[in-house]
Amino acid sequence: MLSSRSILALAAMSLAASSAAFAADQPVIGLVTKTETNPFFVKMKEGAQEEAKKLGAKLLSGSGKADGDNAGQITAMENMIAAGAKTILITPSDAKAIVPAIKKARDKGIMVIALDSPADPPDATDALFATTTTRPAC
Repeated sequence: MLSSRSILALAAMSLAASSAAFAADQPVIGLVTKTETNPFFVKMKEGAQEEAKKLGAKLLSGSGKADGDNAGQITAMENMIAAGAKTILITPSDAKAIVPAIKKARDKGIMVIALDSPADPPDATDALFATTTTRPAC
């Protein structure tokens, strides 16, 4: 399983490879989670904050007010776009309803990576980092 640190590091490395301005400016990375109260997403945000600090990146974070709050996630994405995010990592609450906001970000050249849950359709994002609960039989 990829840790939150690994995910953010991968996103930052992608930025470094794709952006000549990386060295000159502090990269802005967005993290949009389903909620800010679920322990899983709290740890994800903490790991992302630690890694962003180590990499010299500015992390913007946002979420829905409750699980399933797509409007809150859209608002968070719009704020990140306006703040100059070059990559947005998102755990979509509503895999279909978030797609127009993802498209808006990608149309502006922002890399969007789904975490934990794919968008619908999955190719709406640039990448997906998720785990499976399926285990091989022993």
